[in-house]
Amino acid sequence: GKHHQENERLRTQALKKAKEEKVQNTEKESELLKARRELEDLKKQHHKLSKKLLKYSLFKRYLEDVVNNSQFRDIEDVISFYKALVRTRKDLVQSQWWHRQLTEQAKVLLQQHRAEKDAEMQRCKNDLVKLKESFEQAQSDIAQWENRWAEIQDRAARKALELKSLNMAIHSLFQ
Repeated sequence: GKHHQENERLRTQALKKAKEEKVQNTEKESELLKARRELEDLKKQHHKLSKKLLKYSLFKRYLEDVVNNSQFRDIEDVISFYKALVRTRKDLVQSQWWHRQLTEQAKVLLQQHRAEKDAEMQRCKNDLVKLKESFEQAQSDIAQWENRWAEIQDRAARKALELKSLNMAIHSLFQ
């Protein structure tokens, strides 16, 4: 019986160990499959990059020729200069955009200012027309009042003459 129990225990341990190994094998197979997929992806990426490298090797040779025929020391100088040009162009474009914005704002303000000044000029013209009408009315009134003043002076002169005549007549009668 002891021997049988020992065999059972060993068998159970062996089954347990077999299950663990099976799980480990499954995990390892899963990791292996994952690694194979990664390797395949990396091979594809390597292939794409190799194609790009071939495509861009022409540019590398071109840049090397540029370095040889110019004041640049190496390709990095050319690239730095290019980046500086791109930044400068970007700044220039932004500056032009701001300039256009400011110009548009100035145009709007100028139009508003012109509209205000046109309205003010129209008010002044209307006031001038009213003042001219008032001036003409005043001149007409002056002529009328001058006529009345002349009549009043004429009447006053006649009255003064009558008074003088009466005064002389009274004076002669008194004498």
